[in-house]
Amino acid sequence: MGYVEVTSPDPGVRKIALSDPDRRNALGSAMAAELRAAVAEAATDGTRALVVTGAGSAFCAGADLPELFGHPERPVRETHLALQEYYRAFLEVRELAIPTVAAVNGPAVGAGLNLALACDIRIASPEAVFGATFARIGLHPGGGCSWLLTKALGGPRTLKALLLGENIRADEAVRLGLAEGPEEDAVAAALELAARFAKVDASLARDIKRSVRLATEADDFGAVLEYESWAQAVSASSTELQDWVERFARS
Repeated sequence: MGYVEVTSPDPGVRKIALSDPDRRNALGSAMAAELRAAVAEAATDGTRALVVTGAGSAFCAGADLPELFGHPERPVRETHLALQEYYRAFLEVRELAIPTVAAVNGPAVGAGLNLALACDIRIASPEAVFGATFARIGLHPGGGCSWLLTKALGGPRTLKALLLGENIRADEAVRLGLAEGPEEDAVAAALELAARFAKVDASLARDIKRSVRLATEADDFGAVLEYESWAQAVSASSTELQDWVERFARS
């Protein structure tokens, strides 16, 4: 692959690094296609945890603006369809059943912010910047940014960030709960966390992620309780749990 570097630094862990550092990992169609292919592979090859990061000094500087938006004469409907296809590059990260960690090693701007938000957990380096800068360049947020950022920050704080095109720096992002850290080496910290996630039983990790996603998005306690009761019933026959049952019975 030319724009995405894929490695497996630990058993069960996959690292995907956007790799066009001269362009600060701007996400064009070729990179988006490679990212989607790498994510699809991670979804089916037994990977248990995924780390997403960027090569060089940036996480992702956003969309390739000329490629994506340099066609003002194009009918709005065609642009709409092209954008929906483009969004898949980060939405497919979000749809993974395995735990995902963004190692935000530098600016994550626009589409790069979306990619970071698509991950379950974000670990920021001191140089990380979360750039909600769409309005600053005359562009409405896209790719689910309004929804994803609102889930992370709440409505009023998200509205302020999007209207003003804010760059949220690492310390502030951590204070707001948008990221963890700052970690001097965000990639190393993300890989260490992913390696720990990968040691959790794969089915259990998947079901816990699903429960948390329901709790975050459904706003329906009954739905979460129902899912948890089924997932817990499934896990009740695990060897690990039965070992603990035996220990308890002997105590």
